[in-house]
Amino acid sequence: PTRAPQAAQDRALPAAPPTRITIPAVGIGSPISRAGLRPDGSLQPPHPPHQDEAAWYTGSATPGQPGAAVIEGHLDSTSGPSVFYRLGRLRPGDTIQVSRADRTTAVFIVDTVRRFPKNAFPTRAVYADTPHPSLRLVTCGGPFDDRTGHYRDNTIVFAHLTAAHTAPP
Repeated sequence: PTRAPQAAQDRALPAAPPTRITIPAVGIGSPISRAGLRPDGSLQPPHPPHQDEAAWYTGSATPGQPGAAVIEGHLDSTSGPSVFYRLGRLRPGDTIQVSRADRTTAVFIVDTVRRFPKNAFPTRAVYADTPHPSLRLVTCGGPFDDRTGHYRDNTIVFAHLTAAHTAPP
C-alpha cells in the first residue's frame, strides 16, 4: 500500500543506520536501537534497557534506501504508555522524520495506517523489497488478551520517502 513516486526513487539515500525517529503529528520522539530476529524467526521486540525506544530491524533497508525499512516499538508496558502508544492516531499525509548516522534526515509521508490480527500478519507487505524507499512502523494494537498477556492485533504504518536533508557540520 505504498506509492512509488519517481521523485522518491531519485532521492534514494545510501545505507546509514537510523538514530532517531520524530513524528510531530502525534508527539513521538525517540532514539532508535537495533532489533534482530528471535530463534523462531520472529522479530525481537525492544527489550531493557531500550524497551521504551523504537527499534530498527537490521534485516531491513536503512530508512531512505530503496526497500522497506522496518521500525518497531511497544504500545505500552506494565509501567504505562510506550514509544508507539499514539501510532494508531497517524493519518495519511502526516510526516515521519528519521535521523540517520550520516547526519541526513529522511522524511516520509504516511500513506495508510492499518490494523491486522496477529494471526494474519501481512509479512510480505511489511518486509518485501520495494523499488523505492519506504517505511513500515509496527506496534501492537486491538484488544488485549489477558489469557496470553499480548495484544491480538498489530498496527502498521505504511509510508514513502518524500525528502531528505543533511544537518550542517
